[in-house]
Amino acid sequence: MRLTEDAFGAYGLPGEPGSEAFWAAAGAPASVPVEDGGWATLFLWRGSAASVVFESWSEPVALRRWADTDCWYAQVRMPARLRVTYRFLTEGAESADPFNPAGAGGDRSIAATPDAPAQPYWPALGADQVLPLPRTRVRWSSERLGGRRTVRVHPAGGGGPVVLLLDGDDWLYLHPAMAAFDAAVAAGGMPPVTLVFLPTRDREAEFGCRPDLWRAVREELLPLVADTGLPADPERLVVAGQSLGGLSAMYAALEFPDLVSRVACQSPSFWWAPGAADLADPLGGPLGGAVAARLRERVDLSGLRVAFDVGEHETRMLPHCALVETLAAQAGATVRVSRSPSAHDRAGWRHALLRDVAWALG
Repeated sequence: MRLTEDAFGAYGLPGEPGSEAFWAAAGAPASVPVEDGGWATLFLWRGSAASVVFESWSEPVALRRWADTDCWYAQVRMPARLRVTYRFLTEGAESADPFNPAGAGGDRSIAATPDAPAQPYWPALGADQVLPLPRTRVRWSSERLGGRRTVRVHPAGGGGPVVLLLDGDDWLYLHPAMAAFDAAVAAGGMPPVTLVFLPTRDREAEFGCRPDLWRAVREELLPLVADTGLPADPERLVVAGQSLGGLSAMYAALEFPDLVSRVACQSPSFWWAPGAADLADPLGGPLGGAVAARLRERVDLSGLRVAFDVGEHETRMLPHCALVETLAAQAGATVRVSRSPSAHDRAGWRHALLRDVAWALG
């Protein structure tokens, strides 16, 4: 959609597009309401031709050039309540938004429509800022899983129940989970916990419904965490996972109830069944996949607290998740269900992660 010079003013940008006054006022993507609901959001890039690429929510959008200036722009229609990760793609290179103070790793940024709820405790860190890392690390050479990996451990508020963060490297290097949990504990939003950031080597192999990962966690990883000397209570273990990690967390609760009785999962891949990932349409199989099939076997989940969250814009994921949520409650689990203002995007899972871990601890 082409804009007039006056239309840029509606986004709070003064002067001629591409002028120094214009660039001095440029910031994070700004949004204005549209008549039929939702928002028009302006993305800006200074330099050469570029596209804005979104995390799961939309196809890439090519930016237009303003006259013969170095101003490239796109006005993108967004639905109500959306938080999304995005990046710019120019000449084959990926870049974060240099005008946006909210980064997600070195080449991603985060945009939110004005009606998206706040995410308390999460600091806005630019893409060029280096995230702090936990001081304690464990070298894990797993006989069951093979290979070596470094597992970081952080006692938020002095430590307490173990919170196992699947896809731990994402929460270390892309999103500042350590700082967010510290802030939540300090504000009384949750009790002290001990965060264990579990990195993955092969997500599909480790997070499919297979027992190897959870036997290795029980027999190898948790004893190593105990050996650090940090307060770490495995009897109140919370497993937090997203996407395939959420699937794995729920699988662990079903098959290893003595180990996992508290789960927080966001956008869990409940479409998964053996071989489904190889299909042309992985989400087109039976609703709830392997987890729903297991829940229909009259399992007793009366000892489980599980929080389910999925993005309200994940239209094809919602039916899979809704069925598993219902079946889990019918099996006796204490269930919390919520919907985040996002698509399949870690930027939208951040608030649910803190809120649902706190709830799982009860």
